[in-house]
Amino acid sequence: MDARRNSLLADIAREASIERSDFLVRAGEQLQRFMQAHANRIRTLGGLTLINEDEDYLAVAPDGTFRSRSRVYDEAKAEWVNETEIIETAAELVELYNPADILQAFVDIEDSDVGADLGPATIGDAEGTEVGTADPYAGAADTWAAGQPEVKPAHDQPSAAAALYDLALDFQERSQRAESGLIEGFENAASGLLSQVGTLVIVDDDDEHLALGVGGFRGRVIPEGEDGWQDLSGASEIVRYYDPTDVFGDLAEALTEAFPNLADADAEAEGDDADGDDADGDEESDDEGDA
Repeated sequence: MDARRNSLLADIAREASIERSDFLVRAGEQLQRFMQAHANRIRTLGGLTLINEDEDYLAVAPDGTFRSRSRVYDEAKAEWVNETEIIETAAELVELYNPADILQAFVDIEDSDVGADLGPATIGDAEGTEVGTADPYAGAADTWAAGQPEVKPAHDQPSAAAALYDLALDFQERSQRAESGLIEGFENAASGLLSQVGTLVIVDDDDEHLALGVGGFRGRVIPEGEDGWQDLSGASEIVRYYDPTDVFGDLAEALTEAFPNLADADAEAEGDDADGDDADGDEESDDEGDA
């Protein structure tokens, strides 16, 4: 009996270790994409303080690296000292912090968190050299300008047209990044449901196929003017061929086709709303009659 139990526990531990490694890899990649998308803004702001508590401090430096500071008791000196660790990549950071907490810290950023007290690096830096910091506070105008594209000056019609062309491509790229974020956000939110629902085919035509299942969206298309299929394995590739609004709408339709009770539930909900409105109307009529 003990051997059987130990075997089961070992299997669980092995699978958990694999899942943990996979989770950390995915979380590190997601956080790294986020950091790269906002690298210029963080640099302009001079870094950001994400966590500032008595026993824990986390900041992102202007160069995109992190500083994690902790208070430890030095037995030799008989006093508390601060030690700062330089964390070079997001993959290393998610080993130490919950990725959701890190992103939530970005959500909760306030003006007082702009800038980062980096301090001397004593862990991971044998020299213990002082790390220089940029201006810890940036003006509101500078903050706004950090997110704006650089527009080339134009002195005539051709140069204005060229600048406008570059601007259009810049905003096209921004739009694709935003749409890609919507797809990834949906995949993350739906990850716990997909294993129970199964794979849903959203589009299935002669030259395109898009489905949603465990792992997110997967598709393939035959680009115009070409003969072979091209796999779409990520959000950034999917938004090149699909509008997220259409994808989510078609997904809702695919769900109602696969699960007809959803449509019935919507019809019942609409009927209940209509009955409620009628009841309100009857009450108002009665009130008017009494008046």
